[in-house]
Amino acid sequence: MISRLRGAPAGRTAEGLVLDVGGVGYLVAVTPSVLRRTDGAREVTVETYLHVREDALQLYGFADLAERDLFVQLLGVSGIGPKVALAVVSSGSAGELRRAIALGDPARFQVIPGIGKKTAERIVLELKGSIGDVTEATAATGGSGELVARDALVELGYSVLEAERALAPIDPALAPEERVREALRSAA
Repeated sequence: MISRLRGAPAGRTAEGLVLDVGGVGYLVAVTPSVLRRTDGAREVTVETYLHVREDALQLYGFADLAERDLFVQLLGVSGIGPKVALAVVSSGSAGELRRAIALGDPARFQVIPGIGKKTAERIVLELKGSIGDVTEATAATGGSGELVARDALVELGYSVLEAERALAPIDPALAPEERVREALRSAA
């Protein structure tokens, strides 16, 4: 199993990031958080998951262990393959997604392309017991400040997904009001 790669970003393709590790170029399907790290970086470390199929070996890359762990848990949900699992993990922070599962919020997953109502409900139903309770999930997101900022952007007309994407590059340690201001400045 290839668990982690560290190397130089050598290019991007429609399928993902090419990571040069010791002269070998690995094609890795990655989350947006990994792509953000590669901008201007000489070297990056990517947590990986090797998906073995009968006809292919595919590498999936994540910014941290929390993303990879959630991806692996999603693969355990019936009807979820690696492409859909990657789309789910790419739609927000691992902590926020775990919190949505713990709260039993399938609507959070229905906004993701390729996820319908039944699949969203299946994700929540099958993972709710393994995610932990809402307190643990909230601790993983750094409290409710992230939700306050996201909900404020939603009230201003952003979709849930757009709000989370707008907040992703902004320092989560800032107060929710400041995060909203920064997101609005970036969008302008």
